[in-house]
Amino acid sequence: MHERSSVAELAESIKRELDRYSPGGKLPSSRALVERYRVSPVTVTRALAQLAAEGLVVTRPGAGAFRARPRADEEAPGDTSWQEVALSADGATELVPRSVDASGVLVTLAAPPPGVIEFNSGYLHAALQPERAMAAALARAGRRPGAWGRPPTDGVPELREWFARGIGGAITAAEVLIAAGGQSALTTALRALAPPGAPVLVESPTYPGMLAIARAAGLRPVPVPVDSDGVRPELLAAAFKATGARVFVCQPLFQNPTGAVLSAERRPEVLRIARAAGAFVVEDDFVRRLVHDDAGPLPRPLATDDRDGVVVHVCSLTKATSPSFRVCALAARGPVLERLRAIQVVESFFVPRPLQEAAVELVGSPAWPRHLRTVSGELRSRRDTMAAALRLGLPELALPHIPAGGYHLWLRLPDGADENAVVSAALRAGVAIAPGRPYFSAEPTAGHVRLSFAGVAGPAEITEGVRRLRDACAGLLGGGAQAPRGA
Repeated sequence: MHERSSVAELAESIKRELDRYSPGGKLPSSRALVERYRVSPVTVTRALAQLAAEGLVVTRPGAGAFRARPRADEEAPGDTSWQEVALSADGATELVPRSVDASGVLVTLAAPPPGVIEFNSGYLHAALQPERAMAAALARAGRRPGAWGRPPTDGVPELREWFARGIGGAITAAEVLIAAGGQSALTTALRALAPPGAPVLVESPTYPGMLAIARAAGLRPVPVPVDSDGVRPELLAAAFKATGARVFVCQPLFQNPTGAVLSAERRPEVLRIARAAGAFVVEDDFVRRLVHDDAGPLPRPLATDDRDGVVVHVCSLTKATSPSFRVCALAARGPVLERLRAIQVVESFFVPRPLQEAAVELVGSPAWPRHLRTVSGELRSRRDTMAAALRLGLPELALPHIPAGGYHLWLRLPDGADENAVVSAALRAGVAIAPGRPYFSAEPTAGHVRLSFAGVAGPAEITEGVRRLRDACAGLLGGGAQAPRGA
């Protein structure tokens, strides 16, 4: 069992037995807990630290752990009902009232209950993360001269140079800012490029976190449909003309959620249309480092074909490493770079230097290319396992496209199927999946679900998860989803 799940389970076990001890009473020693639960001393230490953080246990060096005494100074909760009026009045005069809704993002961030298979994750499972390489990089970074000092506001020069080389084209280190993850970079970009109340063109369907950013900033997302070759240029041109928008946000490579790749024929068209409209293209190149080993050569970022400053490019290390390794590049050229820089400095000052130095150490180590090769093969294997299991057990779910990169599959439900009912039934059956509705900025054309194959332990868990999903869907997909004979 993985160390993290062992810690959580031990903490729950100790918590259930706390009532056996009076407030201030001493708990069994760490050695006794190791022997009783057959876990490592490190697991015991972390479990007790978790309970201490929750205020349930007090640890005293050299003395042991004790049940915490209840706080004697707790007061009755105050009356916060006045906030309903204050928060509602906030948007009364706004052209497009801000709407802070994190539900679509939390689907991929919240950990499911124990025993639930995580098909809704947006990140690599711990077994796929380069934990040893990251730990070694962080240790080396901590010993670098000046590692704990204030970094340059634009970012550590070596890291900016590395990102610039990775983007390619004419992008230089001077045109790269280091941001705290893709979500932060997209927030900065939208705030820099569009005033409150303005329309912003988005792919349909698209990443819910970006829709949440736009709405929280008081922007008006306008959907532009995508197909298997990416965004449709004729509809993009029509949307610019109809709305007067000055921003288009897209994911040209392995788009989330469809997995589409913007075709070679459409790439120059998108840039031409945006340039004619006097608009920016925000290119979210979020998953380039999660290409599968059967993908073949990848198209270059749109930014490499742009010499006029149309593209604002975002690329991150997070997806290929860990949710907590929040290091990202925000690249642009021309006057917009100064606005991006100013907004980022005002909002966050800078990304912590130890994390930037750790990123430099990680990507410069021999472990980095080995990790990318390993993940590339693993994701392809998991993708194939999930696709095969779905075709066998759930043929009612349409799988129009199998991507050669990324970490998920996008499935269409049969006409008339209740998306919410499918998602709820799946969770009751022990598998968490992402509903399709949050990926649409307007009414969806059909029900969808997104299934991730990266956030699980391996192929066996994928097969079991699809089996649970098949059982959950019995009777919900127009009479289909019956267990095959012999299953």
